[in-house]
Amino acid sequence: MTDTTLNGWRDTNRFLLVFGLLTSLMGTSVGVAKLTTALYAITLGADPEQLGRLAAGQAVGTLVMSVPIGFLVDHYGPRRLFVLGSALAGLTYALVPAVASPSFLLGCTTAVSFFMPLRFVSLNTVFFEQLRRIGAGKSGWYRATHLTGQFLIGPGLAVALIAHLGYAGTWWTLAASFVLTIAFSSLVFGRLPPRPLADAPGRLAPRRIAGELAALLRDRELRTVCLIGLVIEAILTYQTSFIVAIALTVFGLGESGASAFVTGTGLSFIATLFLAGSVVERLGGNASCRIGFTAAAIGLLGLGLAETPAALWPGVLLLGAGLGLLQTVTLARTARIGGRLGQGKVSGLTLLTFPVGSILGGLVGGWAGQRLGLQTVYLLFIPALLALLAWQWRSRPL
Repeated sequence: MTDTTLNGWRDTNRFLLVFGLLTSLMGTSVGVAKLTTALYAITLGADPEQLGRLAAGQAVGTLVMSVPIGFLVDHYGPRRLFVLGSALAGLTYALVPAVASPSFLLGCTTAVSFFMPLRFVSLNTVFFEQLRRIGAGKSGWYRATHLTGQFLIGPGLAVALIAHLGYAGTWWTLAASFVLTIAFSSLVFGRLPPRPLADAPGRLAPRRIAGELAALLRDRELRTVCLIGLVIEAILTYQTSFIVAIALTVFGLGESGASAFVTGTGLSFIATLFLAGSVVERLGGNASCRIGFTAAAIGLLGLGLAETPAALWPGVLLLGAGLGLLQTVTLARTARIGGRLGQGKVSGLTLLTFPVGSILGGLVGGWAGQRLGLQTVYLLFIPALLALLAWQWRSRPL
């Protein structure tokens, strides 16, 4: 191995290690915040309607701010916006214990949802820019490390913090974690080259923003990526929201046995994000998409037709793996599209697929499940996957 190759290997792996630690920390803070918000609201005596508003409030800011923040990231660069978003979110979480009221909690969590896109769009932009150097095979690592913190570390840590520090101490610890990410982020953003003066964007006039947004929406490949991402998130949300209810009511399992299906889906999805990059590099995006669509469709079919608890497991694992492979392809495509149209703008637009898909999977899936049966809804997702496969077949290959 030559010195140049060795130095490149060290730089690549150093970036992935530092970036993975940062995104795991950010994901853990999200997991802690979500569970602490729910438990604290119940402690404050929040009614079901208030709990619903809290759940919606945690997503509304992402819906409103993702696209505008994308333009700001391309205009000002990601570093300053990441620090600003982290500081504002941390300060807001520190204020939560000041007023023990569900309404005040709703106001704080809604405000945080407006600040979080400053962090996530900025970090998305950095990662997608680095993918050109470290290789598309690592495209799934960002979301995998974030989800590891959010779902595998955060909830358990939240329970431990509340038990030892109480709710006030937990909120202050959460606020401190945002300060920690600011300090830690210098190791990631410090690797970015300075923006050449010749490439500095012009003034962000409304007419210019409207024109660039229209250009984004006209891009067929970007529309394909957003549609696939939306369906991935809708199916994942439905699975994690309702598989427990199916296991409890249809198959008569206990709570621990039912929750294992959620964990299994998450582990399968996260493991595939870590491992599927080499498959995408070897087979290409279109072939990988076909495999992902097929695996996810078979998984949905197995879940929809299962008659015993054991029969659910192949569907759970196949669904997680298929969606993980599809997500890996969409992330690699997002990086390539960002190189053509602007990483910040593309990251902001694709970030919208997560809250929109979550809303569709939760509300529309629940509405259909109440009328047709929760298990039947799995079968209704299959035509959507087949339609997307046909749409993707005609899009630009990866």
